[in-house]
Amino acid sequence: MGKILKQIRYTPAKIERGYSNKSLYINVGDLRIEEKEVTEFMKEKFVGGKGFDLWYLWNAVTPETRWDSPENEIVMSVGPLGGITQYSGTGKTLVCAISPLTGIPIDSNAGGYFGPLLKFAGWDALELQGKAEKDLIIFIDGNEGLISIEEGEEYPEDTHLLAEELTARFAGSEEDKVHVSVVSSGSAARHVLMGMLNFSFYDPRRKTVRVKQAARGGLGTILRDKHIKALVVKFKGIKPNLNNPADIAAINRIGVKYHKEMHDLDEKQNGMRKIGTANTILVMNKYDLLPTRNFQTGGDPDAVKISPEVFINQYLTQGLHDGCWYGCTMSCAKAADHFKLLTGPYAGQCVTVDGPEYECAAGLGSNLGIFDPQAILEQNFYCDTYGIDLISYATTVAFIMECYEREQIRPEHTGGLDLRFGNATASLELLHQMSRGEGFGVLAGLGIRRLKQVFVERFGADPKLLEDIGMENKGLEYSEYLHKESLAQQGGFALTNKGPQHDEAWLIFMDMVNNQIPTFEDKAYALYYYPMFRTWFGLCGLCKLPWNDIVPADNYKTDTPAKVPEHVQNYVDIFNAVTGKKIDQDELIRQSERVYNFQRVFNIRMGSGLRKHDKAPYRSLGPVTAEEYLSRQERYDKQLRELQGLDPAVMSLDEKIAATRAYREKQFELLTDAVYKRRGWTEDGVPTPEHLKEIGMDLPMLLEVVEKHL
Repeated sequence: MGKILKQIRYTPAKIERGYSNKSLYINVGDLRIEEKEVTEFMKEKFVGGKGFDLWYLWNAVTPETRWDSPENEIVMSVGPLGGITQYSGTGKTLVCAISPLTGIPIDSNAGGYFGPLLKFAGWDALELQGKAEKDLIIFIDGNEGLISIEEGEEYPEDTHLLAEELTARFAGSEEDKVHVSVVSSGSAARHVLMGMLNFSFYDPRRKTVRVKQAARGGLGTILRDKHIKALVVKFKGIKPNLNNPADIAAINRIGVKYHKEMHDLDEKQNGMRKIGTANTILVMNKYDLLPTRNFQTGGDPDAVKISPEVFINQYLTQGLHDGCWYGCTMSCAKAADHFKLLTGPYAGQCVTVDGPEYECAAGLGSNLGIFDPQAILEQNFYCDTYGIDLISYATTVAFIMECYEREQIRPEHTGGLDLRFGNATASLELLHQMSRGEGFGVLAGLGIRRLKQVFVERFGADPKLLEDIGMENKGLEYSEYLHKESLAQQGGFALTNKGPQHDEAWLIFMDMVNNQIPTFEDKAYALYYYPMFRTWFGLCGLCKLPWNDIVPADNYKTDTPAKVPEHVQNYVDIFNAVTGKKIDQDELIRQSERVYNFQRVFNIRMGSGLRKHDKAPYRSLGPVTAEEYLSRQERYDKQLRELQGLDPAVMSLDEKIAATRAYREKQFELLTDAVYKRRGWTEDGVPTPEHLKEIGMDLPMLLEVVEKHL
């Protein structure tokens, strides 16, 4: 136990209709601990969750704030629906900060118990600001009404050790471990810009601590820069009525109906309780959507080696309830138990690996040309315990491997690492170097945007090629879907607020496979509705998976099956049942639209958020190289004939590639025009004062920002 530096007592606020109406502010630089009021203005304009995070962050920083400035905050909130135990997926914590990778607000979400326990301990949100001189542990005891800050130098850094040790210490007994949750990062987060946060929950069946991640944007890097080694919250006494909802009977009724759907339909639809999100690996491969070797192609014959059946039959423990919050019968948080590590400081030890998720198998697997389940899971474990965002890592290493194979970088630049596609040994060594803070691993940890500059300026790489194949937008690496043939998804990644993450919109099947949104106007509407709808999950503390990964048996009969209208109504009804409000589906979208436009203006305030910042790398739009074109030549030649009226038979390969590029880049620009118009933005991507007034966000501080860009 480290020396206690600060300790205060508080009276936990009583939660009423989903809100405690209090937030907690901690400055680790001067050890200030303060209580703030959550106002009616905040609830009306920002709802909770990500909305509260962005509001507090806006008021904490200036346009000059950088990710490592002391005033930068990590803000966490779970939202008014967070923590209810009757409906699946209500345990998400939303986290925001100014990102090391992008320089603008990043938002990321995590499962685990921390957010709900923090809320039941009396706090709707937590702000962390300042910088400590030495590593600290922050402990919040919601039963005792106690907050303490103590020295944390004596504790290990890597999450699988740190979370176990802190859970055991603050629980005091085996029975109490389920009442403790830890937020931490890992040893690599001190050395890379893509550090992430682990949110723990204790699994009493496995008798081990498990973790879920708020991974995107470098949040763990900020935590360790502030010298916070871990946050710990404890609360005992979880019950279905802790939110003190307006109508608990309605919540119970809706929850029972959904649980029955899950029980009856999961095995027929996605098998979430067997494999989790990795159920889609072969589906993505079938439809040419599985990113392979830095998004060059959308599938590979070797994908069968990492099929769901391989993980189910050989690695993942079956028959356990694997929800990451109480009451989640989706149970998709799968794990490989007794997994023996072969490399690194923990070689020879058997551990529990939380995964693989789809992003893991696609990113650390096919996108690196690695089709070895053992290597994928080992990389998965080390990303987690070292505190590295798996998506940014995988996409960055895929970029590095293509640069290596195309001789843009050479062995003398990589410290001798043979970074060719398929070399799992080299990828694992990069991870271990990141943990140790040495070698080429530290350079790789800068992310693609900075690596492009380094490779050009220091190693003489071709800047045009690197711009084309570097899969980043706004500084954030792309998540793991090949979407060259889905114009809507190209916008769903590049026209986001935070950068290319699929939690805003996943329109590939609607657009490419089912042709449900054929016109620019159709696509623009989809890129209005779905980002607004999905934003709402982040305002309320909800996981998006129960919305559309298991759907009612008759959903296909509805007018808009992609929206899953019965589930949308479920969310409206649950929100009203918790808060006592009377919103409808239109107001649900409007709640999100307020926060979405606030975040866009926040980006502009921080020097981003304009059309030029929404530019997509060409690799995400079409074939960059001759090899890419030839791998799908029949498709591309057909498009030249049918879409452009050209005759590929009389064209050289270079001419065909150039014509394809000109057409696709033009299509993306036309899509951008249509989306901006539908969102109420100018041609440069700036929300208009008229639109802000229409949605009730014509706040003076927002108008001051946008009027400079009109």
